[in-house]
Amino acid sequence: MTDIRVRPFVPSDKDGVISTILPIQSEEFGIAITAADQPDLAAIPDFYQSGKGQFWVATSGGTVVGTIGLKDIGNDQAALRKMFVAVDFRGRDRGVATALLAELVRHAETQGLQDIYLGTTDKFLAAHRFYEKNGFVEVEKSTLPKSFPVMAVDSKFYRLRIRAT
Repeated sequence: MTDIRVRPFVPSDKDGVISTILPIQSEEFGIAITAADQPDLAAIPDFYQSGKGQFWVATSGGTVVGTIGLKDIGNDQAALRKMFVAVDFRGRDRGVATALLAELVRHAETQGLQDIYLGTTDKFLAAHRFYEKNGFVEVEKSTLPKSFPVMAVDSKFYRLRIRAT
């Protein structure tokens, strides 16, 4: 992971974020979705980088290779969104996903958040294992906060309780 850097999103990252996320969604997992179907990607500062939220990118040699977003949904709760890592940068030996999640959890702790929720699709089996290994517990959709932004493709939901520092 020597050349991997995790940092907050800046507007010049927009194209790199889209070119990382879209191929994973459409080509790898066969989800029929475009950038236009995801208005949050066109408004990352307004959508994610407000309240207690944030959006990070992982870069290698200046190129975006991973993303993760934290959407403030109120009541000291947040939604983890847009966690994607380019195929060539996956795996424990690369550590990109772990670094992204660690940065998000550190931020959540310093912001005083109590819970992070996420929704995912049944197709993302490796993601399920990753979240579970990192302390996320599967929850029923009916137990999600009313403010949680459920996406049409979401079929599996998780919660991580945060211990404030």
